[in-house]
Amino acid sequence: MKKIIELENIDKPRERLLKKGAKALKEYELFAVIFASGTKNKDVLVLSKEVTKLINNDIKNLNYENLIKIKGLGKAKIATLLSSYELFSRYLSPHEAKITKASDVYIELQEYKNKQQEYFILITLNGANEIIKKRVISIGLLNQALVHPREVFSPALEDRANSIIIAHNHPSGVLKASREDINITSRLKECGVLLGIELLDHIIITKNGFLSFKDEELL
Repeated sequence: MKKIIELENIDKPRERLLKKGAKALKEYELFAVIFASGTKNKDVLVLSKEVTKLINNDIKNLNYENLIKIKGLGKAKIATLLSSYELFSRYLSPHEAKITKASDVYIELQEYKNKQQEYFILITLNGANEIIKKRVISIGLLNQALVHPREVFSPALEDRANSIIIAHNHPSGVLKASREDINITSRLKECGVLLGIELLDHIIITKNGFLSFKDEELL
């Protein structure tokens, strides 16, 4: 097993990092610094290149189950990698937009105002009313079969959301809540109370403007 200290000078990423800075290193060299050592049959740079390839192919599935498939990458190195990734993601990720009024939602969802089909969108929020994530829950004519509470609150629970906002577009351009819109909103509001995740608003979007259930006292 070769450790970083045992590599030839040209291959010592730790020393190059300290001398030239982290930006001077390639991705696999940065992983080599994190891992510090390889195994009896695989030196640290070879191991790091395999990890780099896996991540470049599928960064969204960076998890223990996929990493453990790499021979020579044990639990300790995986734990170090995953905790490093999570820690720096939290510090370096830009703050998401904060929602303070219905018009903020309309701005965030501009891409849906000209859609020819109805899109039902879920926005999850943290305790500071900052957006955690935006998701399309369904596409098609809005009805209670398409918008089941499970499909709305399962992602909200996954995000550890404090509250949610729902929205959908009206391709017709009519800014008026239908009976089906009102029934769906009422049902989701009741479910939110049970789960401790507040439904803050339901926004209808068209190319000419928006309607807020909260502002119209429909919520």
